[in-house]
Amino acid sequence: MRFEVVQNLKAEEFRRLTGVKRETFNKMAEIIEQALPGKKSRGGRPNRLSAQNMILMTLEYLREYRTYFHISTSYGMSESNCYKKIRFVEDTLIKSGSFPLPGRKALLKSDIEYEVILVDATESPVERPKKSKDVTTRGRKKGTL
Repeated sequence: MRFEVVQNLKAEEFRRLTGVKRETFNKMAEIIEQALPGKKSRGGRPNRLSAQNMILMTLEYLREYRTYFHISTSYGMSESNCYKKIRFVEDTLIKSGSFPLPGRKALLKSDIEYEVILVDATESPVERPKKSKDVTTRGRKKGTL
């Protein structure tokens, strides 16, 4: 889904679709737009996607667990190019420092208690008895004693 379609949504619908408020999305777009000229100077083709479309593509990947193949077909690009653009957006937003996540120590110091349940879903072979002629019984055929 392109940004041209999404930008006309109401604020609540925009947040439901993307997972972020419009103000946060606009702040992300400013950071990416500032980083794009540095990326273009290294050579190669200019970006066909706007900063808003690249962010929307990244949010689709993070929020909906879509594969790179599905996202790339939606935006008309190769799967590897889609991966590179999503990694660029992720790395740029992390390096900006505007969207920090609390570290492990901050989570340990908080008053919130976390209850974790782990489920072991690994496959293990099941031992079944071997079939032999002694175990199986044959039915009596008609006409024979």
